[in-house]
Amino acid sequence: MFLRIDRLQIELPMPKEQDPNAAAAVQALLGGRFGEMSTLMNYMYQSFNFRGKKALKPYYDLIANIATEELGHIELVAATINSLLAKNPGKDLEEGVDPVSAPLGFAKDVRNAAHFIAGGANSLVMGAMGEHWHGEYVFTSGNLILDLLHNFFLEVAARTHKLRVYEMTDNPVAREMIGYLLVRGGVHAAAYGKALESLTGVEMTKMLPIPKIDNSKIPEAKKYMDLGFHRNLYRFSPEDYRDLGLIWKGASPEDGTEVVVVDGPPTGGPVFDAGHDAAEFAPEFHPGELYEIAKKLYEKAK
Repeated sequence: MFLRIDRLQIELPMPKEQDPNAAAAVQALLGGRFGEMSTLMNYMYQSFNFRGKKALKPYYDLIANIATEELGHIELVAATINSLLAKNPGKDLEEGVDPVSAPLGFAKDVRNAAHFIAGGANSLVMGAMGEHWHGEYVFTSGNLILDLLHNFFLEVAARTHKLRVYEMTDNPVAREMIGYLLVRGGVHAAAYGKALESLTGVEMTKMLPIPKIDNSKIPEAKKYMDLGFHRNLYRFSPEDYRDLGLIWKGASPEDGTEVVVVDGPPTGGPVFDAGHDAAEFAPEFHPGELYEIAKKLYEKAK
């Protein structure tokens, strides 16, 4: 089962303006072949299907725990996309929208009009070109070494896509998210590499980073490295997955410093609210009635 904390894993900067084309590019990091939906669902189903949960517990703990962190990653990427699409971030009520005036006219010229048609100016489970994420992206062979090798590849392929999207946009919201996920993805690649090393003797982490550009070269990633995030493997459970440290130990391939298991999630930052968008009928064209109903729920509970 899962617990949920109503916070993002980091604090995102507030958006200054809509940037729908950046949002379209960032979709690759959510629902693309190597996006966070893929890392989440690969590790989640591998943890569901894991054989030898007791006999091979350190490896089960590693995959299951990283899968849980990935839930927060899809939340963070979705929040970033919503930030880039938001017209009135944090605003409960937008006045004076006339549907006859074509208030969504600009959307016909953006790269992904689906954001404004299928969604209400919000994230969708798709890649950068509007292709939907699907289950064929999930690899769960049942063979521990093969699954770990796949996960190592998945993380470095995901890193490649993050770097390319970073190079596509200078939007500060997108770059903050990408900087953080470059560091966390580096941790996951190193963790799977260390797991493979313990099973095979092959020094997988010597191949890192792939591509050969250090995270320290990316200012938004270096910020989190300076805070030690590249050393931390967070244990996302009150009591379980306590054998992570049998694998996550020794030197970080990033800079040679000692890695550590941290009990509990990062402090994180507030969730994002895109606010009222009347043209999108989100949460409604005139949401006052909805707000009154919710207000009465609180009044009745007193």
